[in-house]
Amino acid sequence: MMKIKGLVAAAFTPFHEDGKIDFSRIPALVDKLVTDGLTGVFVCGSNGEGPNMLREERMQVAEAFLKEAKGRLLTIVHVGHSCIAESKLLAAHAQSIGADAISSVAAFYFKPSNVENLANCMAEIASGAPELPFYYYHIPHISGIAMDMVEFLKVAGDKIPNLAGIKYTANSINEFQSCLNFDNGRFDMLWGFDELLLPALAIGAKGAVGSTYTFAAPLYLKTMELFKNGEVDAAKKNHDLLVEMIRIFVKYPPIPAQKAIMKMTGYDSGPARLPLVTLNEQQYNDLEKSLTNIGFLDVITKKS
Repeated sequence: MMKIKGLVAAAFTPFHEDGKIDFSRIPALVDKLVTDGLTGVFVCGSNGEGPNMLREERMQVAEAFLKEAKGRLLTIVHVGHSCIAESKLLAAHAQSIGADAISSVAAFYFKPSNVENLANCMAEIASGAPELPFYYYHIPHISGIAMDMVEFLKVAGDKIPNLAGIKYTANSINEFQSCLNFDNGRFDMLWGFDELLLPALAIGAKGAVGSTYTFAAPLYLKTMELFKNGEVDAAKKNHDLLVEMIRIFVKYPPIPAQKAIMKMTGYDSGPARLPLVTLNEQQYNDLEKSLTNIGFLDVITKKS
């Protein structure tokens, strides 16, 4: 089963002002990710507003990213939906177009009641694309599903033949560490909290998926390089700027704020869709000023 090293960008889906998908912006975005040194792209996830799109739109976005990324970036397609049958259809589609892997959150309206139930749901979804590695997308602060992930691996490992691992978007580093060590490191654990990348590296993380890698990957890759070379103090100093950048933008709605940062760095991905609300002019200007004051925009422009 695959094990991903490096950074995977949780890409933002570009929209026109009228809310329709702006496919014309995808090629330049993929080119940027390749140039910045990304390992892969995560499509139609939380930051890509997958749950905010029709099934047909999600399929079209997956196809558009895959067309540009094939042979240059791994493409992981998020297929999570509140309807298991819809997720399975999206999984089958991802396999049919040549995606490298799929991932799914738990159903977020009628929620799984226990680990066994969660594993059965994921098994059903994963069976739609039996040839692709499957990653469970653990994001409890959004999905509302906060089950023991070591127990999930114990149960799901026997139920899901193509289970590759977990996209772990929670701040419980101790549980992440236990998952890394489970069954002699059998599963691929992808770290999902960008601001905690450095601590995650310290306990053995090798791969990570995150939204801010879309516009700040060179800085994160520098953190990884310094840590790998044993320059821990330098890695911490480099990572401090990223932590401060995130502390600033989470004061705003996070996805619209990051879309604003994309625009500031030259890659406008358009507005967000309701119920997300695009930053107004004052919010945009205040965010830009705050990021300028800590030196982030100047540094990332030079790095990119």
